[in-house]
Amino acid sequence: MTISLRNRRAGAAATATALALASLAALAGTATPASASGRATATATAATATATATALVPASAAALKPASPAASGDPAVPAALTLPRPTGPYATGRDTLFLTDHERTDPWVPAAGARQLLVSLHYPARPGSGGDPAPYMPEAEARLMLAQRGLDDPEWPGLVAATRTFSRTDARPAPGRFPLVLLSPGFGTPRATLTGLAEELASRGYVVATADHPYESTGTELPDGRVLTCAACDEVDAQPDDAARRKVLAAVSAGRAADFSFLLDRLTGPRPAWRHARTIDARRVGMAGHSIGGNAAASTMAADRRVDAGVNMDGTFFDPVTAPGLDGRPFLMLGTDPDHAPGAGDTSWDEGWARLDGFKRWLTVRDSGHFTFTDTPAIGEQLGIVDPDAPLSAARSTTITRAYVTAFFDRSLRGRPARLLDGPAPAHPEVLFQRP
Repeated sequence: MTISLRNRRAGAAATATALALASLAALAGTATPASASGRATATATAATATATATALVPASAAALKPASPAASGDPAVPAALTLPRPTGPYATGRDTLFLTDHERTDPWVPAAGARQLLVSLHYPARPGSGGDPAPYMPEAEARLMLAQRGLDDPEWPGLVAATRTFSRTDARPAPGRFPLVLLSPGFGTPRATLTGLAEELASRGYVVATADHPYESTGTELPDGRVLTCAACDEVDAQPDDAARRKVLAAVSAGRAADFSFLLDRLTGPRPAWRHARTIDARRVGMAGHSIGGNAAASTMAADRRVDAGVNMDGTFFDPVTAPGLDGRPFLMLGTDPDHAPGAGDTSWDEGWARLDGFKRWLTVRDSGHFTFTDTPAIGEQLGIVDPDAPLSAARSTTITRAYVTAFFDRSLRGRPARLLDGPAPAHPEVLFQRP
């Protein structure tokens, strides 16, 4: 994997940036994660050796070609970044919840006390209601996320934090009750990176709860201003071998299942924590996640029968799909091609597929990369960051992710026809239907 920076500095600094990004893409979902301090272990699991070996090939300075001719003098910095506009019929609102589970101690930092969660809630809203567009992420979180990726431009944290969203704060909910979708981000990645998908689903009539899992991200800013870094990443790095690292990552996924069961209690229980909880139809609940968040979708379904359908976006099943299956509930595996094709580097997908016992689809996307299914392509493209090994454009990345995830939940939670899931579609030639 080689990263190119359009109109950015070249030479040793560019090479270091490329290597940092390459390591992150490999380690965040297909091998061992990078630590909060930016260290990365290059040992791959046997199941993901192919993908990791490709991603960790050192990039030479000569290979880092600008995507367009460099302008004379300093390159222009974009004035503002924006997420892709949602395409559904609803306006969208956003709230934030800070929740404490007093029945559990934080698994990574026990001295911190009870487990806490930060949750973004996107929901269908009445047109014209609400205040300003909701902020994308705190600048402190953006700075830590970019630094972990080796991106040290002093202007970029502010730009990324100020990325324009299309949800309004204090918006009034649209009338009716809507299915709930839970979203979980990748390991070491803030919840904000799934905002584009959350807004799309909300615009199509879903309530969406996206959780930050403290100490599992490069940075999580709490309401009191404290910023928690990735203690879980350091725990993975501290393990003596690959088997031990996989065990910790399995615990991450299982721990997120406990987080989401608690969140469901607080959203759908007798005294809900969210002021608009009446808009949730608790009989229809789905979950999707990126990277280890996708593994957590299966872990949560195994632990909590309230979750009716799941989506894994390019995540290794460190916590395997349970041998009895998921009680016939539907599941979508959406990943990179060829890394997540049958018989490719991540054999956990072959094993998981064999155990899924309900409606299921295994889709891979040509020219995609690990972060294709997040906001990263849209934001990176605006900053001039390109990955020649994942040439799928930001527009196509966004369109494909939205189309297939929405079609799956429309079918699974609403009983609507979803022809897109029946087989290859001319409108999406990059998407391959795998039938092992």
